[in-house]
Amino acid sequence: MASDNGRRELWAWLGLTVLGSCLVLLAAGRGWVRVLGGQAADAVAPTGGDLSPVLTPLGLAGLAGVVAVLATKGAGRRVVGALVALCGAGAAAGTWSALASATVTGWLREHNAMRAMAGLPWEPVPAWPVVAGLGAFLLLAGGVLAVVRGGRWTGMSGRYERAAATSGDGTGDRADDRADDRADDRGGAVAASARRAHDDRELWDALDRGDDPTESPDRR
Repeated sequence: MASDNGRRELWAWLGLTVLGSCLVLLAAGRGWVRVLGGQAADAVAPTGGDLSPVLTPLGLAGLAGVVAVLATKGAGRRVVGALVALCGAGAAAGTWSALASATVTGWLREHNAMRAMAGLPWEPVPAWPVVAGLGAFLLLAGGVLAVVRGGRWTGMSGRYERAAATSGDGTGDRADDRADDRADDRGGAVAASARRAHDDRELWDALDRGDDPTESPDRR
């Protein structure tokens, strides 16, 4: 029962943490700012990744951390869980700082130099920062959960060890069977050779006595 509970907890953690990483990656590629006014059609608006370049690397690192948690156990799993939690905290901080007025204004001025002398009016697109914040929270929570509860989960390492042990036992049995078969074959070959040698000796003994070995014993 405890093993089943740990397995369900692991799968729930896996789904939520992967979802958090994917939400951060998705939001980083979407526009977080909308330029207003008559110049909106020609202006370049930034994505979340433009305003906060750490979002995409942290989302990818979160996915890598999920695989690492499954492949490790014990202290190693807790260390990886702490790193996943740091990815979530970093993504949350990046999301918060991305929509700072100075960050957005500076980006718009740099990438719309011909139009930004008088300043470009803008407003945030709230949906994608919220998505990024939710993904960051899931990453943070997943990392903390891996630190606290990860020791009770069975990951890929445990399954690989059991599979290797099972494979090793089966291989040994098959090898023993093949060795027995080869021994039986050698024994049969030796017996057949001995019978042929005995028959040859009887043939030569009969010839020495002057008997015709082709005649049956009754006719002699």
